[in-house]
Amino acid sequence: MQHTSDIQALTVPEAMAALRISRNKIYDLMRTKKLPSFTIGRARRIPATAVRTFMHQQLEEEH
Repeated sequence: MQHTSDIQALTVPEAMAALRISRNKIYDLMRTKKLPSFTIGRARRIPATAVRTFMHQQLEEEH
């Protein structure tokens, strides 16, 4: 079981930096549900686990 301190929600700029892709590409991935995200008020957040899962899926597709 994960502790609350282990769970991270990234901002769009943080996800952009983690994946080294543009803002438009991040929003495209969120819109197509390839990168899960959620909204709190007006703030969009991306679970860090979703970024890791996305990277693993991309690696699997290439091999």
